[in-house]
Amino acid sequence: MDDGAAAIDITNRLRRIAGVLTVAALATLVTACAGPQSALDPAGPAAAEIARGWWLMAGAFTGVWALVLVLLWLAVRRRDTDRALRRPERLVVWGGLAFPTVLLAALLVYGSLTSARVTGVGVEPDTVVEVTARQWQWHFRYRDADGQVIGESVDELAVPLGAMVEYRITSDDVIHSFWIPRLGGKMDAIPGRVNTLRLRADQATPMRGQCAEFCGLEHARMVFPVRVMEADAIEDWLAAREPAPAIEAPAPGHPAGRAPPRHGASEDVL
Repeated sequence: MDDGAAAIDITNRLRRIAGVLTVAALATLVTACAGPQSALDPAGPAAAEIARGWWLMAGAFTGVWALVLVLLWLAVRRRDTDRALRRPERLVVWGGLAFPTVLLAALLVYGSLTSARVTGVGVEPDTVVEVTARQWQWHFRYRDADGQVIGESVDELAVPLGAMVEYRITSDDVIHSFWIPRLGGKMDAIPGRVNTLRLRADQATPMRGQCAEFCGLEHARMVFPVRVMEADAIEDWLAAREPAPAIEAPAPGHPAGRAPPRHGASEDVL
């Protein structure tokens, strides 16, 4: 096979690969942009900011990927003419140093400017929910504006519509991670420490939270439905619930098992 035929063959292969990758990327985006646990289907301002940043980075890096493919195609075509670049060092300086530096610096600045909106820093909370994670259970304790406990729930979270909620997150045993993808980012639940996260739900739509840190054999069952309702309805919802079950002692042979799992690994808890 001569050089011309080899170049054509390489070009055709690159086109086929690019086509397959493009179809795969589009299929992934179409199937993952909605649902009760999709970070790309935001229902609050923090999640909306995260989704906006994701699309920005996806667009930027898709553009870079397309540019690399174009440059590769030009390099393959140049082989046919045996022409060398007159100043190849410019490609290294601009393409290998200047362009990545400017792009990454822009993303860093954008991420720094939006971090306050993602974490809720500087916004006064309307209510407080204490979150305690344990193997294999989520325990939520609700407080009113005066700091009094108004109720508790296990493995099910009630969220007031349109109100900023401060979650005070800790753990009884190992490190867990509190995450409601449609409302915002993750926050670690660490034994002996209380981390805070402020989130607001602007839509009364089905959503689900989960533990986002591998915490043991039953990690997949640490999911919980999020019920978004009017603030006035939360006390009635709490009053109608059964009392929170007592924490069980570790079973023999299972020193980490402190609480029974309440959901199956593949169960839709909504």
